[in-house]
Amino acid sequence: MLSKSKIKLIKSLDSKKGREETGLFVVEGGKSVLDLIDAFGCELVAADPGWLSANAVRLGSCRELVEASHDEIRKASLLKNPQDVIALFRKRPANDGVCIGQLSGLTLFLDNVQDPGNLGTIIRVADWFGIVHLFCSEGSADVYNPKVVQATMGSLARVNVHYCAAKEFFPALPESMKVFGTFMDGDNVYGSELPDDAVIVMGNEGNGISAETQCFIGERLSIPLSPHDGSRPESLNVAMATAIVCSEFRRRMLKAI
Repeated sequence: MLSKSKIKLIKSLDSKKGREETGLFVVEGGKSVLDLIDAFGCELVAADPGWLSANAVRLGSCRELVEASHDEIRKASLLKNPQDVIALFRKRPANDGVCIGQLSGLTLFLDNVQDPGNLGTIIRVADWFGIVHLFCSEGSADVYNPKVVQATMGSLARVNVHYCAAKEFFPALPESMKVFGTFMDGDNVYGSELPDDAVIVMGNEGNGISAETQCFIGERLSIPLSPHDGSRPESLNVAMATAIVCSEFRRRMLKAI
């Protein structure tokens, strides 16, 4: 049975304050829970007896397993459409020992990306393109927000998300890492030289890359709009733009192999 006190605890984790005070975050859905079970410390899994029994081996590291009815899970759920399983995981330590000065390969820096759905989708994009480290400015959405976690579709297990101010992050980068930013008036990404070791900066949904961060950018890139008649969109969704730019960087790398 999922007790009232546990339901109250789960509900409290809908707020950043609740997550910071407890060090916990919520994951909903059987697939997402199993995807994260080996990457984060698991405090609690609540599900129907059949699911718990079928996945007993995978759940061996979890501190507490609770048999719960669909109605109990529905009462605890933070989603509009409750899933069949709900779990509590322990947050990773801040920045988890990453050394910015030793970064290599492709890295993302998100400058005040505030929409949880966008952040979650970008984490999923990073996972697809093999990007291990993703850095966010302190004004970005909280990676442990339930909407972010849900949108990652399990990719949070494989992408390390860190929070760091631009003034601390960029000066600490290795000299070999070039910094690229996306702008409406930048150079065509398809015609630019794109190295294997690079940081891609993506800006806020409405305001783009902040002036504070722009001063650290060495190369300005843009995704060209295809010619067509009639009206045209003003911009691309930041998650979509991230996928396009990452794809082009990876295409160059694969072409060189």
